[in-house]
Amino acid sequence: MDDDKPILDQVTDAASSAATATAEAAKTVVRKVKKAARKATKPAGKAVTKAPPKKKAKKAKKAGKKAAKKSSAKKSAKKAVKKTAKKAAKKAAKKKKKARKSKR
Repeated sequence: MDDDKPILDQVTDAASSAATATAEAAKTVVRKVKKAARKATKPAGKAVTKAPPKKKAKKAKKAGKKAAKKSSAKKSAKKAVKKTAKKAAKKAAKKKKKARKSKR
């Protein structure tokens, strides 16, 4: 981290970068889920005699999965923000202590 920047700015930057990273991760997860769903709905080459499942049930299931993924992404974002803030505070305290020691 930069020594010139105030701690508040450093923490804010870290939090925003963590939020961006989690948003990108969530997008990737959604993309992979959609791709897997497309593969599952494609016929395997053989004629299927069973009736296709109802679309409403499928959509509800997908929505549930997406909601679960989003909430876990939010939690990990919060956790990352907390962690970076804690690290920044710890680092600042360590620097302060080192500066005091060098004055002696």
